[in-house]
Amino acid sequence: MENLIHVANGKALADIVLKNGYVINVFTEEIIQTDVAIIGNRIAALGDYEGKKTIDCTGKYIAPGFIDAHMHIESAMVTPLEFSKYALAKGTTTVFADPHELVNVLGQKGLDFMLTSIEETPMTTHIMMPSCVPATDIDTNGAGEILAADMAPYLENKQVFGLAEMMRFDDVVKADGKILDKLTLFKNQIVDGHAPGLTGKPLQAYRAAGIDTEHEAENYEEAIEKLRAGFKLLIREGSAARNLEAILKGFVEHDIALDHCMFCTDDKHLEDIEKEGHIDFCVRKAIALGVPAATAYKMASYNAARAYNLHDLGAVGAGYLADLLIIDDLDQISVELVIKNGEIIDFDQLNSQNIAPVSDADLLNSVKLPKINQENLELKADNTPVKVINLVAQSILTRGSEEILPSVDGKFEANRDFNKACVIERHGHSGGIGVSAIKGYNIENGAIATSVSHDAHNITAVGDNDADILLAVKELDRIQGGYVIASKGEIVAALPLELAGIISIQAGKTVQAQLNKMVAHARALGVPESIDPFMTLSFIALTVIPELRLTDNGLYDVNLGQFV
Repeated sequence: MENLIHVANGKALADIVLKNGYVINVFTEEIIQTDVAIIGNRIAALGDYEGKKTIDCTGKYIAPGFIDAHMHIESAMVTPLEFSKYALAKGTTTVFADPHELVNVLGQKGLDFMLTSIEETPMTTHIMMPSCVPATDIDTNGAGEILAADMAPYLENKQVFGLAEMMRFDDVVKADGKILDKLTLFKNQIVDGHAPGLTGKPLQAYRAAGIDTEHEAENYEEAIEKLRAGFKLLIREGSAARNLEAILKGFVEHDIALDHCMFCTDDKHLEDIEKEGHIDFCVRKAIALGVPAATAYKMASYNAARAYNLHDLGAVGAGYLADLLIIDDLDQISVELVIKNGEIIDFDQLNSQNIAPVSDADLLNSVKLPKINQENLELKADNTPVKVINLVAQSILTRGSEEILPSVDGKFEANRDFNKACVIERHGHSGGIGVSAIKGYNIENGAIATSVSHDAHNITAVGDNDADILLAVKELDRIQGGYVIASKGEIVAALPLELAGIISIQAGKTVQAQLNKMVAHARALGVPESIDPFMTLSFIALTVIPELRLTDNGLYDVNLGQFV
């Protein structure tokens, strides 16, 4: 502190001075030309200063590092180190990560792996304790049930920041004892929400239970009700769920204050981060929708820091942590330089770092499929209407319809319009297999299968014929998880995700290149541009998101709360 004061008073040289840049001031939402003096890991002052090192920022903008308020590193399908290489390059310096994917598969071992792995990265990663393992009681995960008593020892871990998304919102509203135990345990920390479609008195009850944030809002109407209820609103723009435009369009049109709004990605693939950006993409899109630039940058930094009680982060101001971005273009957000904790990120050095070897065999051998054949994939069809899953473009929501399925000899015969979806338990527990018809995926002459399937992470496969579905599923068993595409009796592409069946132990560039090829294969087989072929597939079994979901135990109507 003494050194900070001396530099601020002009009595000592700063370590680094960012000279003559345009500072995005999140306190006043102004853009002001001034110097920024840094000593150690903090900003000492703004004004006219000299330092041991000077960086000329004339004509450039100085912004606080971006913060992702809610995300799952596992959705990038790489280790925290590999993820940080991509996100940091886009200006994200801090993330709030919920490792419930790993924990649902591997339990405490998954959590401990994540806590250890984040230490290898220059990015600040705050771990939110997975709140709902399993997400529901109607499908089969690998870890079993994690109770408040299991969480309690981690309260002493400084890396555990709060309680992650409380997906069991019905249980919260009903004041379920197990859920209340968890909320009580984390009563002095931030608790994230997850309540799609919740409205009225149940929403009020959810907030009254101490839920602080909410990222499940699909449109302006849902978002404004949640904001009015007192939630900190995390506006999501991921790979499959893209809600930013619908929400911010409404907010801009109705002149809604954005002080309690911030950005999150939730689930975003590595290639999407590389192609379009991370939180910088949210800022860019917000500005294009009419949000003033300074406000958009504030949403990407200061608002998130305030929401999570990080009082020395998210601003370019005296005493704040020196997590800073040097940006060439205010609206397009071309990040020229990233400063993290007062140090300039050397991306050549960072990108040369290799992933630490994974020695625990339990982490790498998590796929334990039952014996299956084509008969296990059959679905009766007798010319009477049945429930069909309908995908929604650029959303993780589904809709239900009742349709007469195409059939041969009393059995559902899948085609391009009516694909077959299968969910197969892969943790070596029940051996259950759920089968349903699905519309909107539109794959033809093939099948895609994945072991990434929120949140239980059983095998999910969709195709237009049983032979290719079975072939893809068996290949997943052989490679111990990942993505597989089969077509006309052959495996045409595969991406192994050896760690828990959801994370690659390869370099991000390798994963990205292979995934790009697989997306192209999926498009060639008919999966439309409005559907992310893999991210969408991974949500088909998620029974905390309306409307129809398929689990290893069968087709489930979320709205009705029952199998159908």
